[in-house]
Amino acid sequence: MEATNPPAASTNAPLKLGAALQLLRQSGRDLPDRGQIGDAPWLQAVIDALCEISSRDPLTGLANRRQFELALASEIDRVARAGESALVLMIDIDFFKKVNDTHGHAAGDLVLKGVAQALADCIRPMDTVARFGGEEFAMILPNGPPSFGLTVAERVRTKVQGRSVLIAPSQQVSVTVSIGGAFAPQWVRSSAPLWIERADQQLYRAKAEGRNRACLEQPTVSLVSAEEKGLLFGTSQFQDLE
Repeated sequence: MEATNPPAASTNAPLKLGAALQLLRQSGRDLPDRGQIGDAPWLQAVIDALCEISSRDPLTGLANRRQFELALASEIDRVARAGESALVLMIDIDFFKKVNDTHGHAAGDLVLKGVAQALADCIRPMDTVARFGGEEFAMILPNGPPSFGLTVAERVRTKVQGRSVLIAPSQQVSVTVSIGGAFAPQWVRSSAPLWIERADQQLYRAKAEGRNRACLEQPTVSLVSAEEKGLLFGTSQFQDLE
């Protein structure tokens, strides 16, 4: 359905939607077929499609960093209010630069897509998997009991290791990942940077210990930082009841 600058439903000035519709076309999405061009259902379909595009990594189709950070903030709030466990995994492709240098960036893109698909195959509907940046990915796993944390991380690692990516008609590439994980302190209002930093520390440890492995911070030895103590219910919905 072709349309450019359809009239607004509730204003006299026309809406300039040409750039938005072009963006939808470039992303490979069909133009909205909901309602009549320019009416409220049609405009809502355009908005919904643009919101979806803005939350996705264009190469892999996973959630992008912006969407990951929104999901992480929501999970931090849930952990603080409900006290349920939650795990963040930071995942980095081992020796990815060598893939680009040896086979070219087009092959590197195919590897990124292959790893992204392997990660997407590992998650539950409630989980979030995102491309964090470059060759690094991230997962948020709500309701993840600490006793199963390493099992989950190992499942992710072996899933990637077992997948070969076709980069040419008769050429395949296999890669491995290093994984670092950290649990959110229960009943504590942490912050996204602190939580990610803890998972990153474990990722660095996995790299230092030889790569292609998963290292998780044990919740029994996790320390609540001074900043987290200051954030304890600092933005709780209950503070206005005092």
